[in-house]
Amino acid sequence: MFTILPIKGFIDQIDGFNCDGISAGLKPSGDKDLGFIYTNEPCDVEAVFTENKFQAAPLKHFLQYDENFKTNFVLINSKNANAMTGKKGIEDINTIFSSLNFDLVNPIMSSTGVIGNPLPIEKIVNGANSFDLSAKGGQNLSHAIMTTDAYEKNCMYEVKLEDGSSFKIGAVSKGAGMINPNLATMLCFICTDANIPKEDMKEAIELNSHSTFNAISVDGDTSTNDTVMLLANKKSNAYNKEAFIEALRLVMHDMAMMMVADGEGAKKAVAFEVINAASKEEAQIAAKALSNSLLVKTALYGEDPNFGRIASTIGASRITCDEEKLVISYNDVIVFNKGEIYFDEAQEAKASKVLENDKYKVICDIGVGNASFTAYGCDLGYKYVEINADYRT
Repeated sequence: MFTILPIKGFIDQIDGFNCDGISAGLKPSGDKDLGFIYTNEPCDVEAVFTENKFQAAPLKHFLQYDENFKTNFVLINSKNANAMTGKKGIEDINTIFSSLNFDLVNPIMSSTGVIGNPLPIEKIVNGANSFDLSAKGGQNLSHAIMTTDAYEKNCMYEVKLEDGSSFKIGAVSKGAGMINPNLATMLCFICTDANIPKEDMKEAIELNSHSTFNAISVDGDTSTNDTVMLLANKKSNAYNKEAFIEALRLVMHDMAMMMVADGEGAKKAVAFEVINAASKEEAQIAAKALSNSLLVKTALYGEDPNFGRIASTIGASRITCDEEKLVISYNDVIVFNKGEIYFDEAQEAKASKVLENDKYKVICDIGVGNASFTAYGCDLGYKYVEINADYRT
């Protein structure tokens, strides 16, 4: 038995982890733009990255290390993605790390921002050399890694085991746009003092990615820099595999839901729940098609319960389906039932009321099997266009 309790705070509350964020001059606004995570003792590390074929230089740099490497330092910058920068992008990372005036063990760099520009090496080096590695600046780090995010994204849990021991796990992340299944333009750094074996880290993070970060969409675009990283320093000496997997799921789900809710200009966070599909794969295909559909997203923005867009998207996904078996609901309000339209004036009013909420479900019962999958998305409105039209400036 175990108990998982949410707690307030940042990753610097976990024994052995320090972090901070500063302004290094990368953002013209003067906002914080450079941060770090540091541990006194090197951590085991595991990560999953974007499936975009053009992975950014920080990801390629990470993958040059041996499979079982440990690290004591993660450097994170915003405003510049260091993507599509070729071999020079990797060389620039090495130049930065060789210019820092503290001891590094297999340092990691992570970047987010505009694609296609070389890193401002001098600004990053000068900024990083001013770090206080003993700092407990979790909130500063949260702000430093933000790009178009409207708010910071953090969560923390404490896991209490039956033998009286306990461990903590928490995360800091960023992400609001270029969010699409197969990760998103997002960075997520998960820290724990659990005494987790290295081989369990990979299993746990890959198992939970499927139903969290790989189940969300803001705009259907998959970035070059997407990273979910798990750092474990094992200082608690406490561990239970089942408890850890569940706690990690909660952390990753929290972060994923914050990203959906913070979709650039979004006002609605919507779960697309596909049930009774012919297979798990087909349930996933349909759910992700719904979360990615621009027509569906704009209907959500307009609070228009247009079930025709839902049905059309399911049919276009080419899964096994039959309109005589399909049931579509907004929460518990049925609008289409096995070939029969439940959309008179009274029922439409009820459905419209559901769409006024900032969170709700679109439930699609395919009626041909018993497989299910839930994808998560948001509405898409004028603000998204405004933000991304001016992104480089």
